[in-house]
Amino acid sequence: MPKRKYTAEFKSKIIIAILQGDKEFNIICSENNLNPNMVRKWKQDFLQNAHLVFDAAPEQKIAQRKESDLKKKNDQMLKTIGQLTLERDFLQDCFRQVGEPIPEIPEFNSKG
Repeated sequence: MPKRKYTAEFKSKIIIAILQGDKEFNIICSENNLNPNMVRKWKQDFLQNAHLVFDAAPEQKIAQRKESDLKKKNDQMLKTIGQLTLERDFLQDCFRQVGEPIPEIPEFNSKG
C-alpha cells in the first residue's frame, strides 16, 4: 500500500485539534485514520518549529512586496505596449491616407 501524502494544512489542523484538547489524541487519530506514531512525530515537528511562523513573516512580506512590485511593473509595461500599438496603428493609417508606403520597422534583436 503506497504511503499517503498529507498537506501541511491538514497536519496543522490535526495538531491544533490535539493541542486544544477537546478530543482525546487516540480519538482524533482514529477519526482521521492516522497512525498515532506518525501524528506524534507531526506534533513534535510542529512544536519544535512553531517559532518559524514568526521568523518567516518578514521574509513573506518581502516576497509579497516583490510580487506586488513585479505586478505593477508588468501592468505598466502592458499599458505602454497598448499605447505604442495605438500610435503605430494611427501612423500606419496616416501613411495609407496620403498614399505613402508604410515604412518597414526593423526587427528588434535582443542578442545584441
